[in-house]
Amino acid sequence: MERDPLHRRSAAMVGVVDYRGRPISRSSSGRWTSALFIIGVEIAERIAYYGISFNLITYLTGPLNVSTAAAAAAVNTWSGVSMLLPLLGAFAADSYLGRYPSIVLASLLYVLAVFFYLSLYLVAIAEGGHKPCVQAFGADQFDENDNEERAARSSFFNWWYFGMNGGMIVSFVVLSYIQDNVGWIFV
Repeated sequence: MERDPLHRRSAAMVGVVDYRGRPISRSSSGRWTSALFIIGVEIAERIAYYGISFNLITYLTGPLNVSTAAAAAAVNTWSGVSMLLPLLGAFAADSYLGRYPSIVLASLLYVLAVFFYLSLYLVAIAEGGHKPCVQAFGADQFDENDNEERAARSSFFNWWYFGMNGGMIVSFVVLSYIQDNVGWIFV
């Protein structure tokens, strides 16, 4: 006899635990409440990453008076590190930390990014912990065995991608405006 969907939602997911190791209840965790938070984190992460990357050569060659060649080398190195560290972050998350602790640690690194060159590499390291975990963590909020949640999971990916690109667009527009009309007075 098949159980009704309401009973299945209130039951604990077998083998699935929260960040404290307790079995979760589908009636009080996951789904859109968690997914919207994850999309918001992705938007903030994209604004931080692209906010740095799009104006970095201009900032290095302008206010910091670094040569164009040295600025390009620094930006290329930083970009390469940012793109390769998700491989290490995925390994660390899957083998040692777990997705949730990896995302929390990466988010703390974003917040701790204070000194210029140190902050560039803290953002790159944070990319390594954030990028491989957040999308899968968002998908984990929906039960793929439930038809309604399977459809919501598909919708989550659409909103996640929209949020990721929306964060980039905000970063482009706002930072370009500040750079062109306000200057580097916040440095």
